[in-house]
Amino acid sequence: MNKMRMITIRIPEELKEEMRKYDVNWREIIRRAIEEKIRSIKMEEAVEKIREVRKRSKPVKKGELDAWIKQDRGR
Repeated sequence: MNKMRMITIRIPEELKEEMRKYDVNWREIIRRAIEEKIRSIKMEEAVEKIREVRKRSKPVKKGELDAWIKQDRGR
C-alpha cells in the first residue's frame, strides 16, 4: 500500500465557502489534478528529449530504412 503524505494549501475564504456548497471529495479532485500535472510535465520532458535527439540525427534517405531492415533480416 502506498504511504500517504499530507500537504496543506491556502485558498481564499470565498473559495472555501463555495467549496462547502457542494458534496464533492475535494481531496480526490486535488490529488488527481496534481497527478495529471505531473504526467503532463513528464510528457513535455519526453517530447523535448525526442526533439533533441531529432536535432542530432541525420535524415534517412528514401529507401534506406527498408534496406537496413532487409540487411538485418539477412536478405
